[in-house]
Amino acid sequence: MNEEQVIVELVRGPIAADAVRSFIAGHAVLGGIVTFEGATRAEIDSTHGKLVRLDYEAYDGMALREMRSLADTAINRWKAGRVAIVHRLGPVAPGESSVMIAVACPHRGEAFDACRWIIDMLKKDVPIWKRDVFADGHVRWVQPARAD
Repeated sequence: MNEEQVIVELVRGPIAADAVRSFIAGHAVLGGIVTFEGATRAEIDSTHGKLVRLDYEAYDGMALREMRSLADTAINRWKAGRVAIVHRLGPVAPGESSVMIAVACPHRGEAFDACRWIIDMLKKDVPIWKRDVFADGHVRWVQPARAD
């Protein structure tokens, strides 16, 4: 695999979405470009009040290896020419992005399939954890959702 095909990053602070889009776009043979951004939802818990933020932690080295493996699979299975997987660590307030996936493939169907598969597998298999932090100070770990 050509390293120039992939961006895999764990970042503290806002995701540079424009840089990810720039990396993915502009390749004449890659007509299907799909991006996904996951943001913290504003929630209210009946007992603990407003969600103030999500806190993300990771086992960095293993997370990056697993993210790279997801990118490799997308390249091999869906003929992705470009793949970007960027996940934010630390505090993420409601309305802010915590993850961005971008995939460029020859056709749109492949790009949609690859992008959805990557986010589902990332949430299921990559060692990144989050906890909810509420207005009253209550903190709870969130269990990863099982991918379909």
